Amino acid sequence: MHGRIVLKALILISVVVCSLTKYNLWASNKSKDFSFFEPILFTSLIILFLTSFMQMFFPLGSTTVVVYGGISSLVFCGYIVYDTDHLFKRFPYDKYILASVALYLDILNLFIFIFHVLRSADN
Repeated sequence: MHGRIVLKALILISVVVCSLTKYNLWASNKSKDFSFFEPILFTSLIILFLTSFMQMFFPLGSTTVVVYGGISSLVFCGYIVYDTDHLFKRFPYDKYILASVALYLDILNLFIFIFHVLRSADN
């Protein structure tokens, strides 16, 4: 049962990451800058952290888990766009390991939250 959910999440992640990367390649050719995302994403991450901390003490139900997972997925899609932009434009050649680790963590977090949404929707 969880194998199907993992496969669905993997397919969704593959489509999302490929489309966001293609968008970022197109945007970098048009000289678009995504550095304005930094304060928005940081504030969103703090709000997500505080919300998950509150859910440890006051469980909010399955509907809230789906909403929280959806909002978290959007935040980490923003982080993928932001970190891919930094990978293309701002990191020097000797710092690509740090950039790839940041991008890997964004993809991993996105996978986890999409998995939670699909698992909650399956129940």
